[in-house]
Amino acid sequence: MPSLDVQLRSARLLLRPLRPADAAAVFATYADPEVVRYWSGLPWTDSARADAYIATAMGDIAAGSAMRLALTLADTSPADQFIGQVTLHQFDAQNRRCEIGYALQRAHWGHGYIGEALHTLLAFGFDQLQLLRVEADIDPRNLASRRAVERLGFEQEGLLRERWLVGEEVCDTVLYGLLRRDWLALAGNAVDR
Repeated sequence: MPSLDVQLRSARLLLRPLRPADAAAVFATYADPEVVRYWSGLPWTDSARADAYIATAMGDIAAGSAMRLALTLADTSPADQFIGQVTLHQFDAQNRRCEIGYALQRAHWGHGYIGEALHTLLAFGFDQLQLLRVEADIDPRNLASRRAVERLGFEQEGLLRERWLVGEEVCDTVLYGLLRRDWLALAGNAVDR
């Protein structure tokens, strides 16, 4: 895979690579128990995790192995401030497949930012990276996340029981998939309306 060091824009958002200056906001996001309630890990308690996470993300982008992008509001002050992130990761180059991930600070919930950011990211993935399939791994209790991917055309494909052990809690996963041909068909229908 080529380097994934890109910036993407939507109507209200700028998606750009994570950088060291984002560390405090990244830590605040992943330390919030409500944000990570249905995530595959416990809330962060050590701010050094954010620095390590960002360093890994920067290396992954340079290597083309994952694309973790900061989600920022395009027209706000201070400009370019981290409010969440979207990710393409777990690339399978031979099969042109990957997974998506996302997190948003609680103060920004309910504004449609995740849907807008994921739409922008998926357009890039299917067009520029020529992906054939994108998958989402979601805790079945996370109804907001499930609705977000379903609005984008993802189909529920199965339930993986007791897939994650988060602290002492055993959690299931609902696996969603979106095919490039379905994405293109949905995009074509949107243009026709």
